[in-house]
Amino acid sequence: MIREAMFYSILAKGEVKCYLCPHQCVIAPEKFGVCGIRQNKDGRLVSHVYGQVIAAHVDPIEKKPLFHFLPGTRAFSIATIGCNFQCPFCQNWQISQASKSGLPHIPGEKLEPEDVVAAALRSQSRSISYTYTEPTIFFEYAYDTARLANQKGLMNNFVTNGYISAEALEEISPYLDAANVDLKSFRERFYKKFCKARLQPVLETISRMKKLGIWVEVTTLLIPGENDSPEELREIARFIKSVDPDIPWHISRFHPDYKLTDREATPLKTLRQAYQIGREEGLAYVYLGNVLGEGEDTYCPACQRVVIRRFGFFNIEIHLDGSHCAYCGQPIAGVFD
Repeated sequence: MIREAMFYSILAKGEVKCYLCPHQCVIAPEKFGVCGIRQNKDGRLVSHVYGQVIAAHVDPIEKKPLFHFLPGTRAFSIATIGCNFQCPFCQNWQISQASKSGLPHIPGEKLEPEDVVAAALRSQSRSISYTYTEPTIFFEYAYDTARLANQKGLMNNFVTNGYISAEALEEISPYLDAANVDLKSFRERFYKKFCKARLQPVLETISRMKKLGIWVEVTTLLIPGENDSPEELREIARFIKSVDPDIPWHISRFHPDYKLTDREATPLKTLRQAYQIGREEGLAYVYLGNVLGEGEDTYCPACQRVVIRRFGFFNIEIHLDGSHCAYCGQPIAGVFD
């Protein structure tokens, strides 16, 4: 469904400038921005994916991964096609790298914001997750849905690359309760080479989310030989700590996919080293991802007992008294039922 976009201005010669994300695309008549779904049509910027859902599932919130946001609950998860990154290791590339500019029509099912909220309530989900692709690029749809969800008592979360403008983030912040942000590397060259983007805006988004009161967790996918050096991992951990040492850091195992199939999966030794670095640098909560049965549990920072025991995406035991450790009373950072 075509809908006029937010965050753009009209320039000379029929061009428009999009302010939704840090790409700040200047788009000629009838052309598309980097995301491939926002088009300059008749001198207006329009989105081609409003209400056109390519994926809709009920997931455990831990799958996002969000470990400190409503643990043990369900998230009704939606996505449209498209992304403003071009990562060659994307695990959802079939939908994230699709674009209207190369398709005769938009694939997916038509779901108005009211339909999404109703489905979330029917599934007994506690939140709606805008995920699988990049929620920033279907901002208008996410924004309308999140506002309605908020009115109905549902929470909202983004699983995002963090490439969103300050204006857009501030606009949706009253309705955005949590986000898991991919911090893919701490090197500008990595972002330029693999994502066709820049690092600094992502760092600014993480800091800005924290200041806006959005619960933040960070994920880093470790790609052998690219972003897994001890020096870089230590810099990532130090940055997260500088924003808030209670931000959970998810260190995820890489598996060959899409265009990056010439690398081995991340060795367990590297993941364990990253975990240790995170702890040494003072992060309260560090987790391993894509590694079943290891690095999944939440420990109380004070007494070091397990307060949430997990296996995969499921909680086996929860030892919390509200938002406090049931054993020693230490506050556990997060958003809890």
